[in-house]
Amino acid sequence: MTVKKLSPEELLGINKFVVDEEEPHIVLDKSICAGCKEKPCLVVCPAVLYTLKDGEVNFDYAGCLECGTCRIVCKNKGIIKWTYPRGTMGVSFRYG
Repeated sequence: MTVKKLSPEELLGINKFVVDEEEPHIVLDKSICAGCKEKPCLVVCPAVLYTLKDGEVNFDYAGCLECGTCRIVCKNKGIIKWTYPRGTMGVSFRYG
């Protein structure tokens, strides 16, 4: 029997996300992010949710894996709110 190895993208696609449209669990202060030279959030997020567009850091919490890596590497405290999503919201890991 041959077992197919799934790519990281395929594994992430198996997860189920219930997005809390009323209350984001991560909030950025973009004025603080603008002053950050390193912008480590752009490279450490395993779901690649931080992007840079026209010099501004953008974040989409809808696919967040709730790992907290961004909160830890943000030296300038640009992430002004980081909590787990409210009950029944957020990610449900379905593989591994």
